[in-house]
Amino acid sequence: MADLRYLVLVPDGAADYALDELDGCTPLQAAKTPNMDRLALQGQGGMVQMIPPSRHPGSDVGNLEIFGYDSTVHYTGRAPLEAASMGLEMGPDDIAFRCNLVYNEGDTLVDYSAGHIETEEGRALVEELGARLGTETIRFFPGVGYRHIVLYDQGPEGLTSYPPHDIMGQSGREHLPQGEGVETIHALMEKAAPILAEAKTNAERTARGERPANGIWLWGEGRPLILPSVGERYGVKAGVISAVDLVRGIGSCAGYEVIDVPGITGYLDTNYEGKAQYALDAFRAGTDLLYVHVEAPDEAGHNGDAAAKVQALEDFDGRVVAPLLKGLDDDGVPVRGLMTPDHRTPIPNRTHTREPVPFVLWGEGIDADDMSTYDEVGAELGSQQVEHGHRLMATLLQK
Repeated sequence: MADLRYLVLVPDGAADYALDELDGCTPLQAAKTPNMDRLALQGQGGMVQMIPPSRHPGSDVGNLEIFGYDSTVHYTGRAPLEAASMGLEMGPDDIAFRCNLVYNEGDTLVDYSAGHIETEEGRALVEELGARLGTETIRFFPGVGYRHIVLYDQGPEGLTSYPPHDIMGQSGREHLPQGEGVETIHALMEKAAPILAEAKTNAERTARGERPANGIWLWGEGRPLILPSVGERYGVKAGVISAVDLVRGIGSCAGYEVIDVPGITGYLDTNYEGKAQYALDAFRAGTDLLYVHVEAPDEAGHNGDAAAKVQALEDFDGRVVAPLLKGLDDDGVPVRGLMTPDHRTPIPNRTHTREPVPFVLWGEGIDADDMSTYDEVGAELGSQQVEHGHRLMATLLQK
């Protein structure tokens, strides 16, 4: 076991803009986050450019950078990461596609998550699609909630495809994937609609007044990702805790143990306390490095819900950060930590943006600077202004 324990905390999409509905504050400023502020006061930080200019501002790119990998070198696409998380074996000619269950009204994509459909309902629908549309070369795999995978042997790659959370309220037809060989992808999306319209699961959702999953959206395609492992690079035993397949997938590709926590959903109803407890249990069992990711602030940003984002940040602070810090203090083992979002998900935009985000490093061997609150304004007083996000992991793990 390493001499230190290392903790990475990722409140996904936490950074934002000053909002009129929050009296000119950002959600991070408006939220009551005494534990995150404590880390800022005791540590040193600043702003980090997490998204390289040549990459899109996605959670896949941002988290790959936080894990310590240069996304301009290693990135192959979002869907392969999620496939890895699901334990799907991809051949060298397989192209993975993320398959969202969505809700459309006519040609307008209204909801990228079909009302945050429950996992069992999503599974039933995707299994039905696989039975009706799957072939030897095109296979459907159910995942979590609205997030699923299609593997296409020798399928098209290098397409221009759009994350559905970026085009809510816009024309689906005008944002279909484009590129060579895309006709089969369009056909799958078109053929899925009548199958979903007839599905018993959707009839039940409609009867309950919930949005049906009446369409699929294919995007984020790519080949398998191969990474040098965290053990090879740093000599540590590492684990990752997240409800999000792409984060779990990066961890899997990088040699992290994927730690399953019951009841985690990726939204406001997630099992925050479970994430903290399972992280402490893993540390006590000999894990050196833990990557703890919470998706809820990002989801609130996509929904344009400032109050929900404030709640998500307060829950992260009080129900994840607080018990983790207390448990680590009680254990009396030296700790060094990093806290940073992967990107901004501003309420007005309802999608990711590439501006720098606040980060803080704290713990063993790290001296305090002038950063006293964990937010976008407080981070401007920090001593560190970092141009490449992937360098933070090396800084955290330096002996």
